[in-house]
Parts: sequence; C-alpha cells; structure tokens
Amino acid sequence: MKIECLFLVRRRAFFLSVVVALFASAYGYAAGEPAPTPKTGQTTSYGTADDGALQKGQTWPNPRFSDMGDGTVFDTLTGLVWMKNANCWGTMSWSLALTKVADLNSGTATCTGYVGGQNDWRLPNVSELRSLIDVERNGLMLPIGHPFSSVQTSDYWSSSTVADPVSSAWDVNFGSAIVDDAAKTFDYYVWPVRGGR
Repeated sequence: MKIECLFLVRRRAFFLSVVVALFASAYGYAAGEPAPTPKTGQTTSYGTADDGALQKGQTWPNPRFSDMGDGTVFDTLTGLVWMKNANCWGTMSWSLALTKVADLNSGTATCTGYVGGQNDWRLPNVSELRSLIDVERNGLMLPIGHPFSSVQTSDYWSSSTVADPVSSAWDVNFGSAIVDDAAKTFDYYVWPVRGGR
C-alpha cells in the first residue's frame, strides 16, 4: 500500500512538471523562469533611457483583447478573463465587493450582458488591475480599441490589502492611472476577473 501511494505521488508530480513545461513553452519562457513583465504602453520618450525609449517588457499582442461573446473579455497578454461590463453593481465598500463577487459565483448576483456559467470569479489583485492601464494615454487609461463597456474614470477595488494599516486596500483609478490605497469602508467600483497565469 505504501509503495502504491509513493508511486501515485511520483506519477502526479511528473504529470504536473510536464504540464508546467508545456504551458511555459507555449508562452515563450522556460519552466522555472518568471513570467515576463508586460510593457507599460508608453512609446513617447521624455529622457535618455526612459521607459518610452527602452520599451522593456513583453510586447502586447495585437489584438490584446478578445471579446468572448458571453459578456467576458480575454486578455491575451495576461491570460486573464475580465467581465466585459466594468460597472456591474456601482460603487461599494471593499468587503461588500468581495461578497458581491462571491454572489456572482453562487448565481445569486449577475452582471448586465454576462451569460453566466462560471463560478471562479474574484476581485483582481492590484497588479492584475494595474495591468489594464496603457500609460501612454490620458483620460480613460485602457488601450485603444479595448472591448470593455461602462468603464468608469474612477477608482476600482483590488483584492490586495495594504500592509499597514490592514484596514485599507489598494485601488486603481482609470481616469488618472494612479494606484493608491484607501480605507476599505470607501465606496469604489468592482471589476470581476477570473483565470490568469
């Protein structure tokens, strides 16, 4: 019995390593290496060797976003699936945002335009939310030609809590591209996401 269990554990570990290697090679990096950091979108240079001049990072696919036709949008750069409607429920506190996303997963909440059927929606972390911003642009900070609807030029909650004080969480403003922290009692917008690398 002990030998059979050890065999199963080793077989699962081997299978997992093969899956990871195949996944990594499909996206152009070796297993064990970190995922590449995407470019910021800045193409204008304001100084020698600044971001606009060097443009370091993973090149954005073209098109970057793919409308899935079910009320969701696939980000081909990050592998994330976003709710197409970026304003499902208006503004709310951080804890209510977590509850609302849980309700979406259980089927007790919905979002206009979303067909449904997925139960692994979550509040994005601050890096995921920030990845949507094209720093080359002013005003609405999403890349040109994005398929999202009802995006607000205001603050959106992330799932990331601030280290000190833990009564605050990180948010991203899609009007100014500012990443900031706010008390979890503030009312901000919610943009559900699922998947990712």
